[in-house]
Amino acid sequence: MKSLPYFCRGEVVRGFGRGSKELGIPTANFSEEVVDSFPSDISTGIYYGWASVGNGDVHKMVASIGWNPYYKNVKKSVETHIIHTFAGDFYGEILSIIIVGYIRPEKNFSSLDALIAAIQDDIEEAKKKLDLPEHQKLKEDNFFHTTTVTNIVNGH
Repeated sequence: MKSLPYFCRGEVVRGFGRGSKELGIPTANFSEEVVDSFPSDISTGIYYGWASVGNGDVHKMVASIGWNPYYKNVKKSVETHIIHTFAGDFYGEILSIIIVGYIRPEKNFSSLDALIAAIQDDIEEAKKKLDLPEHQKLKEDNFFHTTTVTNIVNGH
């Protein structure tokens, strides 16, 4: 995908309320405007990369881009799971992500347990891939250290 790595920044909005409650895997959701701005060659599926909330530390992340077939969503969403434990939620904060690579297409699951197991596998794969030297350097990208949010939708 020629658009990768993809740099994106936007406000965290309330999602469907399923990540933490139903799945035990909290996600940060971007607004429809940010989702609509994604390049068309970034197909739906599961991706890995780096994320930072506000001016905080940079952490590994996995992101789901698509319609979540298990939940039959009618609106495309981008849901980022930051591989880090936060003390509370951060609605209204600015989330900055760099999508580095692709893990798998989105698919439906026969049960909630199967979905959770797949997400856990995605997280493990993301952790391994992000340890590679070529991905580590993006963790230090100036994109995460910009103090002004001039172009909030995309870019540095």
